[in-house]
Amino acid sequence: MEIPPKSPDGSEEKSPQCRELPSSNTGSTLCMSSRSESVWTSASRSKWDIYHKPVIVVSVGAAIFLFGTVITSLSCFLTKNKNVYKMSGPAFLSLGLMLLVCGLVWIPIIRKKQKQRQKSQFLQSLKSFFFNR
Repeated sequence: MEIPPKSPDGSEEKSPQCRELPSSNTGSTLCMSSRSESVWTSASRSKWDIYHKPVIVVSVGAAIFLFGTVITSLSCFLTKNKNVYKMSGPAFLSLGLMLLVCGLVWIPIIRKKQKQRQKSQFLQSLKSFFFNR
């Protein structure tokens, strides 16, 4: 059984998570440094701001997949370095296909999260309307 740590003034603390924050401005720095600022601000974002990461992943995946297709087809036509083409072509094909599928799956996930966020904001506004009277 563990003994809870004692603070410098001699009083016992329940756990490290129970400690109070050192200053009041910590909350504002946490808010500013958070990953998703849309939780704290209600400003609308453009479609590019929302979907730019999956679009980039899909584009890179498609480019790598096409490069793998070209490398694999070169193994059929060229006799020099045929083993290199046979080994690297399928590797690029699989990597490109993996990125392509990940990006294509990512887009519906973002759409679902956007719908949930819209419902949540609507419910919060209804709750504030009825309970703040």
